[in-house]
Amino acid sequence: MEKDFLKSVVFDLDGVITKTAILHFESWKSVFDEYLHLRADRDKESFREFTHKYDYLPYVDGKPRYKGVESFLASRGISLPFGNSSDSPDRETICGIGNRKNQKFLELLKTKKPQIYTSTIQLANKLKQEGVRVGVASSSKNCEYILESAQIKDLFETIVDGRVSAQLKLKGKPEADIFVKAACNMQALPAHSVVVEDALAGVEAGRNGGFGLVVGIAREGVPLELLRNGADVAVSDLSCLHIGWIQKWFQKIPHSLFSFWDGAPEQILTLTSRIERSQNDLFLNPHYFRSGKSVFFGEKRPVFFLDYDGTLTPIVERPELAVISSDMKKTLERMCKHFTVAIVSGRLREDVQNLVGIEGIFYAGSHGFDISGPDFSFVLPEAQEAIPLIAQAIKTLKRNLESIKGVLIEEKKFSVAVHYRLADQSKVPQVRDFVESVVKDNPRLRIMQGKKVFEILPALDWNKGKATRGIMRALRMKWANSSVIYIGDDTTDEDVFRVIRTRGTGILVAKDKKISAADFRVMNPGEVKKIFEMVLEKC
Repeated sequence: MEKDFLKSVVFDLDGVITKTAILHFESWKSVFDEYLHLRADRDKESFREFTHKYDYLPYVDGKPRYKGVESFLASRGISLPFGNSSDSPDRETICGIGNRKNQKFLELLKTKKPQIYTSTIQLANKLKQEGVRVGVASSSKNCEYILESAQIKDLFETIVDGRVSAQLKLKGKPEADIFVKAACNMQALPAHSVVVEDALAGVEAGRNGGFGLVVGIAREGVPLELLRNGADVAVSDLSCLHIGWIQKWFQKIPHSLFSFWDGAPEQILTLTSRIERSQNDLFLNPHYFRSGKSVFFGEKRPVFFLDYDGTLTPIVERPELAVISSDMKKTLERMCKHFTVAIVSGRLREDVQNLVGIEGIFYAGSHGFDISGPDFSFVLPEAQEAIPLIAQAIKTLKRNLESIKGVLIEEKKFSVAVHYRLADQSKVPQVRDFVESVVKDNPRLRIMQGKKVFEILPALDWNKGKATRGIMRALRMKWANSSVIYIGDDTTDEDVFRVIRTRGTGILVAKDKKISAADFRVMNPGEVKKIFEMVLEKC
C-alpha cells in the first residue's frame, strides 16, 4: 500500500466509535423538555417537545455543548445570557443548561456502560497494521472517560476533545480546528488524512478543513443530508469501507473536462468497483456524477475563483515574465461583467492585482494571507506578525543561494520563494537542503513545494482554501446558492480543490494526467480561455 497518500484517520466519538449518541439525545431531550415545560408554566408559552429529527440532528448533534444549547434555543426564538462554565446546573443560562445536560449524561453512563461499534475498532486496527495513524476528535469533554470505560483508549494515538479545545481555544464544528489539531498531533496534513463522522456539523468541518476524504456514517440509513453537508461518501457502517477503497480514493485522477462535457452520469468513473457500486450501503456524493457541461449551465449561477500563474498565463522561466496576454485579459474582463470573479494567487497581492489590472474584483495574494476587494480588506494578523521572520529568512537565503547560477529568490513579504527552474538540476539537492535548514530549527516556518520552487511561509493553519471561504463570506455567498468553480495548476491549489469538493468544482490545469483532488482537468491556459468563451456564449 502506498502510504504517501494516506497518513492518518481521525474518528469522531459518539455514533462512530461508541454507541453513546442515544445517551446524548436522551440527556438533551430530558433537559430541554424540562426547560420548555418551565417556560410554558411560568411564561405561558406553548410547549413543543424536543425531537431527534427536527431539533437534535440539525441544532445540537456534533456541536460543542454550549454551542448546541445556544443553537437550539435560537431555533425556538429563546435568548439567554451565556453565563459561565462554572454555572450551577439549575442556572437559567446557556452554560447552566449545558451543565445540566452533562450531569444527566454522566448519570446515564453510570447505569449504561458505553457500547462500541466493532466495525470501527476493526478498521482502526487494520489501519494501524498498515502504518496509518489513528486518532479521535470529539466535542465531548467526556471523551477520555468514555474511551477508558470502553477499554479502547490505548488504541488511539491522540485525543482532541472538548477539554483540549477549551485549553487551546479551538473553534467547534463546523470549523475544522479539532480535526486539524488531531492530524497535526499525528504529524499528518489534512490532505493526507480522513475524517470519519456521523453528524452534519462534523462532515462540514471535515470539508472546511480540506481533508483528503470525508466519510459520513448514516446509521439510520439516510445518507443524503451527510452528502449535502460535505461527505465524499456515506456508509451505513464502516464494515463496508475497505482500506483498498481508501487507497484508490487518494490516487484519483481528474476527468478531462471537455471529454466529459456532455457525458452522461453512467460514463463517469465512480472510484468504486462494480460490486461496490451495486451495494446499498455505500453512497458516493451525487456531485461526482455530473457532466462537465452541467457545472457551468446548471440551475446555479457560476462563480469563478482563479489562480494566476499557470492558469491565466503559461508557466515561464522567470516570475516577472508571466504577463497576461491581451486576448486573455479581454476575455477575463468580459467574464467579470457577467460573473463574480476572484483571483487567488501565491504572488504578493499588489503584484497580481497590477498584473491582472481589473478593478472591482477580489484579489487574494501570498496564498491568501492578504485579501482585498470592493469595500473589503483583510490581512491575517499572524501573517503580519511573521513579516520580520520572513525578512530574516530572505537575507539568509540570498547570502547562501544567490551565488548558484539559475536560482531566483522571489520576495513576497509574507513568504519567500526559491525558484530553481533555470538552475542546473545537479544543484537542486543543495538548494533543497539549505531551504530545509532555514526552517528546521524554527517551528514558526514551513516549506511548501510547487512547480520548480521551494517556498518558505509562516507555519499557520491558513491557505488558499481558507482564503476562498473568506472571500465567500465577504460576498455573503452560500454554497447552496452558487456554483463555485476554482481553476488552478499547482500544489497550493489542491487546498481549494479539497475545500470546495462536493459543493463546488475544481478544475486542474495540467498537460498530463496526475493525481489531484480536482474534479476535472484542462491542459493549459488556452483551454481555460476556451472555458470562458463557451460560458460567455450563453450570456
